[in-house]
Amino acid sequence: MPDSKLTEAQSASQQKPGWIEHIFESILWQSRFLVLLAVIPSLMGALVLFIIATMDIFKVVEDTWYYYTEDSPVDIHKTVVTDIVGAMDIYLIAIVLLIFGLGTYKLFISRIEPAEGSQLTHLLNITSLDELKDKVARVVVLAVIIEFFRAVVDIQFDTALHAIYLALSVLALAAALFLMKWAQKP
Repeated sequence: MPDSKLTEAQSASQQKPGWIEHIFESILWQSRFLVLLAVIPSLMGALVLFIIATMDIFKVVEDTWYYYTEDSPVDIHKTVVTDIVGAMDIYLIAIVLLIFGLGTYKLFISRIEPAEGSQLTHLLNITSLDELKDKVARVVVLAVIIEFFRAVVDIQFDTALHAIYLALSVLALAAALFLMKWAQKP
């Protein structure tokens, strides 16, 4: 009989954690809200970048309007493409911050209920840190490619060697895109 009482006491202690353990586990669980220190600023940064890129596009539209309606002395043909590509680059970085913020929130805090019922759930259907990292990396690679394009637009080629360097760098970017697509296939 004493052995059965000892076994019952052990099973009861295993079923009910001590109050210190309960408090500690509760604190550990609530510590996931520290992630908000990354989520909120990344969403704020995304908002700021969306505003900046949009204002840059409005500036291009304004410059174009003045160029064609008021005979502006500034030639927009030299800057319009790079300005728009630069705005696209800023938009992509804002999207990285948005994906990071929403994905991190979903992984650590809670599902986002409006997104669960939306048709756009494929964008935020992040179930692991690896998926989040993969989605962010893809957008970052696109941003780097756009930044490369923006830098290349204004380059003047002095020698054939410079043109070969450009061709090799474009080939390297194409290979990177191919490898990204290949790695995505199941």
